[in-house]
Amino acid sequence: MKKYIYYLITILCFGFLLSCENSASEALIAPYVPANIDENAGSWKTFILSSPTEVSIASPAGTNDPTYQKEIDSLKNIVAPNLTNEQRQIVAYWGAGAVYRWNELARELSARYNSAPAANAEGKYPVPDAANPLADPKFPFANPPYVSRALAYLSVAQFDALVSAWKYKYQFNRQSPSVVDKAIKPLLPVSNLPSYPSEDAVVAQASYVILLAMFPGEGPFLRSKLEECKNARLWAGMNVSSDLNAGVSLGGAVAAKVMVRARADGMGAANNQAATADMITRSKSLGFTTVWTSQESPARPPMLPTFGNVKTWNFDRATLEAIRPAIPYIEGSAEFKKDYEELVAIDKNQTREQAAIANFWADGPGTYTPPGHWHRYGANAGFEAKYSEVRMARMLAYLGTAEMDAGIGCWDTKFYYYSPRPQQYGLKTSVGLPNFPSYTSGHSTFSAAGAEVLSAFFPQKTSTFNSYAQQASDSRVYGLIHWRLDCTMGLKHGKAIGQYAVKRASQDGAL
Repeated sequence: MKKYIYYLITILCFGFLLSCENSASEALIAPYVPANIDENAGSWKTFILSSPTEVSIASPAGTNDPTYQKEIDSLKNIVAPNLTNEQRQIVAYWGAGAVYRWNELARELSARYNSAPAANAEGKYPVPDAANPLADPKFPFANPPYVSRALAYLSVAQFDALVSAWKYKYQFNRQSPSVVDKAIKPLLPVSNLPSYPSEDAVVAQASYVILLAMFPGEGPFLRSKLEECKNARLWAGMNVSSDLNAGVSLGGAVAAKVMVRARADGMGAANNQAATADMITRSKSLGFTTVWTSQESPARPPMLPTFGNVKTWNFDRATLEAIRPAIPYIEGSAEFKKDYEELVAIDKNQTREQAAIANFWADGPGTYTPPGHWHRYGANAGFEAKYSEVRMARMLAYLGTAEMDAGIGCWDTKFYYYSPRPQQYGLKTSVGLPNFPSYTSGHSTFSAAGAEVLSAFFPQKTSTFNSYAQQASDSRVYGLIHWRLDCTMGLKHGKAIGQYAVKRASQDGAL
């Protein structure tokens, strides 16, 4: 009976998770209508672009121009009643918003690739090869740091490209096809937002470029989604071809600039295993008699030991080191003993609620990890608030950069102290065995950073987001993955990291 109740709680948790993930599907009955089109977004400060007009696009033909009229006539032959049911479903799917859907796809890919390489016959763990992504093991291994980085670059590219798009929309001020010609009956709501360049095409192309770089084995899948997103705008009667072509040009060019930063941010050196010897020496010099070691058999090299050296977004290296959490409790201290005894008590008498929380927040292999978990919360909150495309991208960009900064800060801390995990003291876990040092908790750091950013954007949900962060943090104690100190200090560290993103957002010109 107890086992039945335990599984029931776990299933209910997963049901809630899936209902959050699929919240947009209900909106397909009533198409998504932003509460505000953010006419002034073309003046918002960007992350990578020096100005919204750094990338130029051609001036569009006027609505009386024969070339444009020919596009209008072509569109009339595409829109209903000539669409198939499948085409209508695709229109409805993308009607939830291009930013929303491309972030959803990014999380799907993250979960698909979140599988650690298995040991080969020689007892070694081969490293995924970006040049041969579909070989065994597949590239990438989408672990939490990798996912945080992929989502950050995706959202930054979407945001910068949309700010630029908004600037050009109001500069050229070409209205939507159905406004120009009343004979066109669009399948989605039409606002006063100018149609050139197409915001959906901007997002689609920018997303395609970033996600192809992050998941290079997914070219056919990503190309199919790119074409689907663009076609949906034609089938819905929302854009003519030149709107889409301009969007593709702009989105691709902005994403290329974002990728310049990505190629130089230090990620290529984030798996430097040679650096661990000095890390262990430093840990022992700080007083640790036991340092972290892999508990797998055969022993697995630590995950991305130098990810802490990757370039941050919202503060510099000096700040990263200044806010690094203080040294954790040393084995043998009274504080260490207290944390150990708490885990022993949980191990002997774990409650059903604790087990359910530990499993709900596990975010292990086959999931989109804690950063993806928080991006889902952000995307759904933006959807419920009826954010415009550019405002949705803005929120996710600050969330994404905070999550990546949290990953960098946490990994810097983990490998600075190289502290041992509870499993090295005989404690077992049922929710996975992380392959990196204990202090601080990644779940706690990612979650506190996410809660801090999302609370700034959705202050009415502050208590909800903070409770999620606390529960995510507690889950690692309940799952016997972390010492309590790992989690309390991770929450504190993540909150501080999130505050830097919030401060940056307050200075970008958006209201």
